[in-house]
Amino acid sequence: MTDYAVGDIQGCYERLIDVLDKVDFSPSRDCLWVAGDLINRGPSSLATLRFIESLGPSARVVLGNHDLHLLAVALGGHSVKRKDTLQEILDAEDAVYLTDWLRRQNLAVYDERRDVFMSHAGLPHIWTVPEAMDYARELESVLQSPDPAGYFREMYGNEPAGWSDGLTGMDRWRVITNYFTRMRFIAEDGRLDLLTKDAAANGPDGFLPWFRFPRDDRTRVIFGHWAALEGRTGIDRYIALDTGCVWGGQLTLMNLDSGERIHCDC
Repeated sequence: MTDYAVGDIQGCYERLIDVLDKVDFSPSRDCLWVAGDLINRGPSSLATLRFIESLGPSARVVLGNHDLHLLAVALGGHSVKRKDTLQEILDAEDAVYLTDWLRRQNLAVYDERRDVFMSHAGLPHIWTVPEAMDYARELESVLQSPDPAGYFREMYGNEPAGWSDGLTGMDRWRVITNYFTRMRFIAEDGRLDLLTKDAAANGPDGFLPWFRFPRDDRTRVIFGHWAALEGRTGIDRYIALDTGCVWGGQLTLMNLDSGERIHCDC
């Protein structure tokens, strides 16, 4: 049995199959960790979503900002954007089943044996791994509640800009969402800059890439979301897997134990 992690698929279904074929992936013996943004912007969002769901327990999925956007459209009354490729999902006969499956996925996963953490955008230095997992479970309980529409109506926004233990309700859940699914540049006190999408060297004054701040643990962190990094953080323990497939780059698959990266040109 081999565990692999894949970066942002974003509806590039054929490239996903290509890269899985390179390692002879089989759900009967292997497991696929998916670092969020399964869908949107690429040509085959519906096929991608159906395939990942079909893997059952052989897939460990965390939600990305594009996945949450689909749920905000389907459940929160938001509109499809001009560049979205979500309509085929919304029009599908199994749309309700797929969106229900999607909202029951995780915000973060942690493998204690390997000491590996995965979320779509990373792990802020202001949280320990146990704290991050507690906040992920808290938000997952909101997404998986019988009536999550209120959350999805109010999900979008850049405020609060940083974490405080005293936050409650939607302010608390929105900032947790932003750390797990939108974070790139962060200040020492935990404030997020959510506007800058450039390479790591081009952050605004007072902000650094989140993985540049020291941590007290040795946890490896797998993340996607930041295509401008081109898969490089310069720090071995921080593993960037968004290599811009949907933008004509590559789709990257990584063996969790050996660290080998397998690429498919897009």
